[in-house]
Amino acid sequence: MKQAISTLCAVHTDVKTLITDLELPVSDWDEKWIGVYLDNSLRMLDMCVAYSSEISRLSQGHLYLQCGLHKLDGSSTQFMKARSSLDGWKQHINAKNHRLENCFAILDSLTESLNLPKIKNSAKGKVLMHAMYGVRVATVFICSIFAVAFSGSAAKLKDLQVRETCLWTEAFVDVRDFISQEIRSIYSSGRITALKELEVVDTSVKKLYPLIQNGVDPNEAEQLHLLTSNLTEKAEKLSGGLDLLAKEADRFFHILLTGRDSLLCNLRIDSTVSNPAEVNNNVERKEVR
Repeated sequence: MKQAISTLCAVHTDVKTLITDLELPVSDWDEKWIGVYLDNSLRMLDMCVAYSSEISRLSQGHLYLQCGLHKLDGSSTQFMKARSSLDGWKQHINAKNHRLENCFAILDSLTESLNLPKIKNSAKGKVLMHAMYGVRVATVFICSIFAVAFSGSAAKLKDLQVRETCLWTEAFVDVRDFISQEIRSIYSSGRITALKELEVVDTSVKKLYPLIQNGVDPNEAEQLHLLTSNLTEKAEKLSGGLDLLAKEADRFFHILLTGRDSLLCNLRIDSTVSNPAEVNNNVERKEVR
């Protein structure tokens, strides 16, 4: 997942560089296109916030594991507290994040707007439109996979359709079909999540829990040590992975925000040059949107 967000960061950064290199005047941009772009960028920022909140929620679950593992070093009385902590972890992980509920509606809206109004007919405009289309497809696809992975169900997984005229269409369809099949297979097998590291921790907890449920027999001390060590290792790996994922999500949010701000700045400059009297009426209205 970290690599997926890194890919989004890279393609959005590249298209920002392309816009600068093309030196395409804002006056050549269709006003409706600008409006849709600003609306979509705002929706993507909302989606980033939702995903960041889910990553943070999963990270908070690590506290339950740390507490439970610490209690396993003590007496049988402490084992009861350890079980309570593990119960708390399971409840926390299985809880629903209401901020994610709107992500699928946002993705539907972004999918519908893939074929945006075009920039006025020009060679540079066509280059930018082709690039922007690819970026939007990559964004919708990767974000939809995130939404399904975080939701715990493949029920809302859709096969994103793209133009057949793109040179990369066949490669995209192959990747889309492979990932979609993998996710559907994961959930059909009864697994609680598509997040591998989280699934591994859940499995470790399920193995450890019965052993401490009724107290540990002295003969089971070695097994307890092995299971505890295994859970500690897997929990730390999950926590570290979530930290890296959170940083990449924040980076993507910043890239989206600066790209949006850059366009708004260019709109102000263009409006000032073309018609200073309409700056407040036109540009600031777009900012509100």
